[in-house]
Amino acid sequence: MGTNKDNREKYLKEIIAVLPDDPGVYQYFDESGKIIYVGKAKNLRKRVSSYFQKVPDNAKTRILVRKIHDIRYIVVDTEEDALLLENNLIKKYQPRYNVLLKDDKSFPWIVIKNEPFPRVFSTRQIIKDGSEYFGPYTSGMMVKTLIDLFRQLYPLRTCRHALTQENILKGKFKVCLEYHLGNCKGPCEGLQREEEYLEYIDEIRSILKGNITSVMKYMKKTMMKLAEEYKFEEAEDIRKKLTILEGFQSKSTVVNPKINNVDVFSIIDDKNAAYVNFLKVVNGAIIQAHTIEYKKKMDEDITSLLALAIADIRERLHSNAPEIIVPFKPDVEFRDVKFLIPKIGDKKKLLELSERNVKYYRLEKLKQQANHAKVPRNVQLLETVKKDLRMDKLPVHIECFDNSNIQGHHPVAACVVFKNGKPAKKEYRHFNIKTVEGPDDFASMQEVVFRRYKRILEENQPVPQLVVIDGGKGQLGSAVKALQELDLDRKITIIGIAKRLEEIYYPGDSVPLYLDKNSPSLKLIQNLRNEAHRFGITFHRNKRSSSFLKSRLEEIPGVGPETIKKLINHFGSAKNVEEAAKAKIAEVVGESKADKITAFFKK
Repeated sequence: MGTNKDNREKYLKEIIAVLPDDPGVYQYFDESGKIIYVGKAKNLRKRVSSYFQKVPDNAKTRILVRKIHDIRYIVVDTEEDALLLENNLIKKYQPRYNVLLKDDKSFPWIVIKNEPFPRVFSTRQIIKDGSEYFGPYTSGMMVKTLIDLFRQLYPLRTCRHALTQENILKGKFKVCLEYHLGNCKGPCEGLQREEEYLEYIDEIRSILKGNITSVMKYMKKTMMKLAEEYKFEEAEDIRKKLTILEGFQSKSTVVNPKINNVDVFSIIDDKNAAYVNFLKVVNGAIIQAHTIEYKKKMDEDITSLLALAIADIRERLHSNAPEIIVPFKPDVEFRDVKFLIPKIGDKKKLLELSERNVKYYRLEKLKQQANHAKVPRNVQLLETVKKDLRMDKLPVHIECFDNSNIQGHHPVAACVVFKNGKPAKKEYRHFNIKTVEGPDDFASMQEVVFRRYKRILEENQPVPQLVVIDGGKGQLGSAVKALQELDLDRKITIIGIAKRLEEIYYPGDSVPLYLDKNSPSLKLIQNLRNEAHRFGITFHRNKRSSSFLKSRLEEIPGVGPETIKKLINHFGSAKNVEEAAKAKIAEVVGESKADKITAFFKK
């Protein structure tokens, strides 16, 4: 063991000795060849050797150093390049001892499509076809708000027709409902000039770039001109659009409109994580806002974390603002970027706004963690079920019913009971169907549910908050009738689960509820249904087996009902008779009949 350790240290020292003094990224590998850490350095030799010169103060770093079996590095031109490469490698390999960075590519964009009479819509896919993409936006609500704003301001087309002049002249298309509703001017039939439509697109483009003020100035100028020409209806249309834009601007503008194309970053950290807020400001309007949590792994310092966050977020959100407002300078210089630590004025207000946002975000995270710590997992599950099924009470006590029969023979039913989200097996119950003849699942379900809750009421036992019926609308309806007879239909939530699409049915509602297939609520309901099915099938199989063997006893020549009764009473079941020794059977019914029984089963 000692020899292996010596060989490892010797090998690592040989690598460190030849490391260059250039900026770059280093990667640490464990014994199995897996990347366990990625780091950046202004000077690769100095940074990597610092891990091995003395015993690290931090326990996590000591563990990391003990697991390093190989070192590889990549030389780059600048420290900023090293930071960007480190960021990408962490996202790609998710090393165990690095800050957790997730590569989230799902942010939405707003696209102005490269086509005649361009459409404007949201997308999560970038297609390189000459279309213009704005974003990405960290809030889906912001995207919806902007798309809705454009729909209010401009009559844009939403159809996918190829509106070339040739197609329009040939009369290939007809106006749709959107035209009749006044939401589109009918360019598909040549009812709108493309020049007019492109003016709308220019104004939308300006708004998306943050130039709301210039668009509003242009609109006011046009409105005054129309009023002077006594075109009051057209002027009124523009006034309405201005009102909408002013309302949008009042929510967006927070500082001096002269502050243009600026990024704002603020950061706070604790022992386990760092929290970073980002604001993008264009013409005094915040057009993007994002807060993210970075899980710490190695007691990383706040200066290096800020640099990593700036590189990460600017790459994700495609920001290239030349000025970045920060609370302190990060430990990396960025090309063509000026860092500013404001002391007074509007830029200071922006930084304070960002800091306020990141503090609220951290506080909310801590509250959520505290709530999760206080609430046991099973209670969280039941709260989810209550919410998903729109219940008034927490379903602490749930029961599930399942019928079982084969071609109408030996009909039985099972009831399983879950308490606090877990099986209460001592409370499971089997039922033989007594009042129903033949294969009638609906009537059988009604009988069993009625018997179950009639007895519970007679014994003054608590009824469940939720009853699950294995079956669709038919079985559910039968179970509801039973509850109505007992005046329990308004005291118990009852649902049916149909196997085909795992849809949930409510009494009197023909439209089922579809829960997400990964929903904890659906998984609990499926667990109940499967457990009821298993429990019912086991009982049915035993009953069927016992009945079958008993009928076989009746086939034995010279063995009558009294003999069979003696055998069942003594051995407990027909199966035990079949497996019993001849001497044991003879003790009950005598040698002669024992010979006949054993000879019959040997056949």
